Amino acid sequence: MAQAEEGTGRSKLASCDAYFETIQSRKKLPQALQETLTSAFARIPVSSFPLVSGGKVIEIPAETSIADAVKILSECNIMAAPVKNPDAGTSSDWRHRYLGIIDYSAIVLWVLESAELAAVALSASTATAAGVGAGAVGALGAVALGITGPAAIAGLTAAAVGAAVVGGVAADKGLGKDAPTAADNLGQDFYKVILQEEPFKSTTVKSIIKSYRWAPFLPVATDSSMLSVLLLLSKYRLRNVPVIEPGNPDVKNFITQSAIIQGLEGCKGRDWFDCIAARPISDFGLPFMSPNEVVSIQSNELILEAFKQMRDHQIGGLPVVEGPKKEIVGNLSIRDIRHLLLKPELFTNFRQLTVTDFIKTISSTREIGRVVPPITCKLNANLGSVIQNIASKSVHRIYVVADNDNEVVGVITLRDVISCFVFEPPNHSDIYFGFSAKEMLNY
Repeated sequence: MAQAEEGTGRSKLASCDAYFETIQSRKKLPQALQETLTSAFARIPVSSFPLVSGGKVIEIPAETSIADAVKILSECNIMAAPVKNPDAGTSSDWRHRYLGIIDYSAIVLWVLESAELAAVALSASTATAAGVGAGAVGALGAVALGITGPAAIAGLTAAAVGAAVVGGVAADKGLGKDAPTAADNLGQDFYKVILQEEPFKSTTVKSIIKSYRWAPFLPVATDSSMLSVLLLLSKYRLRNVPVIEPGNPDVKNFITQSAIIQGLEGCKGRDWFDCIAARPISDFGLPFMSPNEVVSIQSNELILEAFKQMRDHQIGGLPVVEGPKKEIVGNLSIRDIRHLLLKPELFTNFRQLTVTDFIKTISSTREIGRVVPPITCKLNANLGSVIQNIASKSVHRIYVVADNDNEVVGVITLRDVISCFVFEPPNHSDIYFGFSAKEMLNY
């Protein structure tokens, strides 16, 4: 078992190395310019990066229920937070104090998968036939207890399907506003209606964080360089990097990929940035993937398949396409998954719902101007326009389309853009990250 985990860890690190080596080999920037940029980022301390809104990083104790975790994320208007280990006591080692980072989208994905299991159970049997009272066994409770028979079906059916469908109607009618609008408020009604039922009410963050741990907790110190942060967000595929003070394991800041892009956009007008921004994306080897590597979904496929593709490939979004040429007609983000749980007409039929029907439903009822069409660029676009589009529209990816039509031929992500500005000096990871990076990435 240990050997298998070690092998998986080596595979992850090898994948990171291969990605970054490919990027560096495709860049057409003069070596002197690339070295100057990297040297500049190496001199900028992490402490100079702006603090999170409010100046305080929100943390969630590992024993917090999923329901309360959603409430915290919602009330603080954030998408992710570090998870603190209550068993760490007064330990000054951050590896003991934090278990990882919980992401709002991961929570919703877990809820939906629980509901999917319930829907399968519902089609095979009923709570009455099972002979067990409603809510007697929750979804994760059944798994933990090793219950696989009728008792598990009863718990899954009553809790996941019943609570979500009935509660969703109550949210739509009782609260006087449509659910997709509520969904845009980061789960206010999601918390009130669905997560007050089992198994969601009593399941803790700690019990799901490993299964949905897309990004490990891997901090940098306040006196570290921004180069280390950029490498973690690009080469090592982290979506956010916690910042701690030397000798104090508490999180002082939380730097995300989006925040870095916003920061780069703010550098417009400076010679070094304008010099790079004016270059075509092809000078950076963008897009990094070939057309046949782009993960997409046909508009007539099931919406569950779209979210399954995101989960399996560990990506945050994909283009909606039509026809053999993959002409782009829409865009899906992992965050859109929350609409399935907040719109009754979507949830009650989510196992048969097509991508087109899903998009039409959420688009027809959402606030004017809130529907963001897929952001695209041509192969001859310059890097500056890509950064401006991503930053101004607060999106996480831009789709590259062929010159003559809207065929998707590539995707440029936040990670890819950040990778354009840095390369890794020899032994940088070993010097600045040490064993902790490999330890946490392997975990």
